[in-house]
Amino acid sequence: MTKILHINASPRGPKSQSALLADAYLRARALREPAVQVDSLNLWSEDLPEFDGDKNAAKLSFFGVGEMDAAGKSAWDQVVEVTQRFIEADEYVFNVPMWNGGIPYKLKHYIDVITQPGLLFGFEPERGYFGLLENKTAHVFYSSGVYAPGADKKYGEDFHSAYMDWWFGLVGIETVVTTRHQPSILTMTPDADLETAIARAKAAA
Repeated sequence: MTKILHINASPRGPKSQSALLADAYLRARALREPAVQVDSLNLWSEDLPEFDGDKNAAKLSFFGVGEMDAAGKSAWDQVVEVTQRFIEADEYVFNVPMWNGGIPYKLKHYIDVITQPGLLFGFEPERGYFGLLENKTAHVFYSSGVYAPGADKKYGEDFHSAYMDWWFGLVGIETVVTTRHQPSILTMTPDADLETAIARAKAAA
């Protein structure tokens, strides 16, 4: 049985266009594979732990900076619990609207919590960083209001998918399928463009 973790980074509920794409993919996927299991993670309602000083100190202990004390161990256990939910999935579905050229801060918070040495990545002085995840797939559904690939820089720049692609590589997710709905505002046919994007999302399943 395939286990999918759907990570919703949009706060717009049913008005979210990136979420519409992700939902279309997941519905089509369920038709193709009825036994698929979907775990939904809404980052706007999830109570994520703050990555505070104790958690940072625990992280740095893996790099030989200090030792993990009792407070650090307790903090680290919270990180491991959140990260284990991510690790246990076979496939990831992200819907990610563009915010100020980048990703929503709730998604960055989540990534900062789970991207930890010994859990999602390793490090060796000669080798550098390397991902610890294996045989994982990510489907990413991007939306933006004004920015579009190839558009003039006056309409924005893409620190959005560029950051996500870098992060996927860092943690070892090598198969990444991208579906875009960009732009979603500055277009003569917004409804038709959305339907086309939804069709692409279904085809990705």
